[in-house]
Amino acid sequence: MSPSPTGARRRLDASDRPRSRRRPSTLLVVGLVLLTAGLGCLGWVVYQYVGTNVVAERSFDTQRQDLKSRWTEPSVSPSARPSARSAAPRTADPGHAAALLRIPRFGADYEVPIIEGTTLDDLAKGVGHYSGTAGPGGLGNFALAGHRVTHGQPFAHLLELDQGDQVIVETAAATYTYVLDTAPRDLTVTDTAGWVLDPVPGEPDATPGRSLLTLTTCQDLFHSPDRSVAFGHLASTQNK
Repeated sequence: MSPSPTGARRRLDASDRPRSRRRPSTLLVVGLVLLTAGLGCLGWVVYQYVGTNVVAERSFDTQRQDLKSRWTEPSVSPSARPSARSAAPRTADPGHAAALLRIPRFGADYEVPIIEGTTLDDLAKGVGHYSGTAGPGGLGNFALAGHRVTHGQPFAHLLELDQGDQVIVETAAATYTYVLDTAPRDLTVTDTAGWVLDPVPGEPDATPGRSLLTLTTCQDLFHSPDRSVAFGHLASTQNK
């Protein structure tokens, strides 16, 4: 017996009726937002602690190679090179390298360009020279800053240095060997302690009579206003 038209219509109407869609719960939406934010934060951390090092190491290499190429240019005659005992506070144009840093305690492969300036961009290219302090080998205080973590972390092991360790700085004119008088881990100051950059640290009115060195870096591995500081003096100069 065939179904009645009315019954067929009733069944068709029931099957064609649109089903109501369940809306995502508020808890699910909040969870997805938090997950997305967490992944974003994780990506940022990975970039800061890994990605910036990759980028900075490439920049270090570029600065080193450019500097060495300039030193060997035929147009730069020995008489045109800076004096080995120059006390000029500026060693290069801002953001550019004019010297190389070597610390034997860190291994034979350790060689970092010294960039004029200490902005975040400068410190992403190498170790920064505090503008206004003495130049390499000059009378007064030759002061440098570098990262312990991120951006190439050239001072990652600075707190492992001891009194008596050597710090070597090479320029177009000479190679200077400094010796540390203090260990970086023995002195912590705030980032506003400008006295460490004085021509004679701690003696603002003194006239410098020696070539000194100051190294600064973050005391903590994470962002902090504390700085670890080491002082040293020029022990020898080898002219080129």
